[in-house]
Amino acid sequence: MSRAGFISFVGRPNTGKSTLTNALVGEKIAITSDRPQTTRKAIRGIRNSDQSQLIIVDTPGLHKPKTLLGQRLNDLVQAELADMDVIGFCCPANEEIGPGDKRIIEQLRSFPKSKKIAIVTKTDRVGPEKVASQLMALAELADWEQIVPVSAKNDYQIDLLADLATSMMPESSMLYPAETVTESSMEQRVCEEVRESALGRLQNELPHSLAVTLDEWNGDEIHLSIHVERDSQKGIIIGNKGERLSEIRQRSQRNIRKLTGKPTRLTLHVKVSKDWQQDPKLLGRLGF
Repeated sequence: MSRAGFISFVGRPNTGKSTLTNALVGEKIAITSDRPQTTRKAIRGIRNSDQSQLIIVDTPGLHKPKTLLGQRLNDLVQAELADMDVIGFCCPANEEIGPGDKRIIEQLRSFPKSKKIAIVTKTDRVGPEKVASQLMALAELADWEQIVPVSAKNDYQIDLLADLATSMMPESSMLYPAETVTESSMEQRVCEEVRESALGRLQNELPHSLAVTLDEWNGDEIHLSIHVERDSQKGIIIGNKGERLSEIRQRSQRNIRKLTGKPTRLTLHVKVSKDWQQDPKLLGRLGF
């Protein structure tokens, strides 16, 4: 009998959840960056094998919300966790366990039907002694089904993590066609590629104010809008004589070509959607 089920990764922002998701799926379905709160959707990726199907749900990082957007992201995570067979708590090997981690672990008690595993991520950044101490520290905080150290960068124990998670899944027929790797539409993935390119080029205070929407996709021409909250932010994105926006467009175009498998021409517009993170109507229009 085959097994199929859902696992969601949770943790503070920037703990390696999206990178881990991509490693398990075997291709990039979630954007990554070193900026906290990069993930803003529940992104489903599917790892297929002959006898199993692991549906991996990458969620936004849990945090103390300062905006309506932040509260909606936290609410999204809570809703997703209610339906999970397994919840994987992610904690980087190179960071001390703090109050935020402990608060999230405590919140996991609200989901008694889900099996819990602890995942020590980013083990490539520290030595074995630090990894061992992190494993022992996590063991004292909860009664985990498993505690697994991994490195998505080095592909260390990714297959082991998949096997352990699959063994905890219920017996089931396959839930998705075998060729499916994500539920995200191509339009959504294209918008995320542009946002990732922008995150890589902008200052620390700006990424939270960014959103990207698709305006038109006509053949090999794609028109998108980058939304910011203030006029001053618009100038930051455009840059001197449009240089920064041009760099974002060029990088996005390369990444989207890899994604679609064919040349595309991007047109990027920067729009001011005033205080969109706090505006319920604007949040709805931007997909939140």
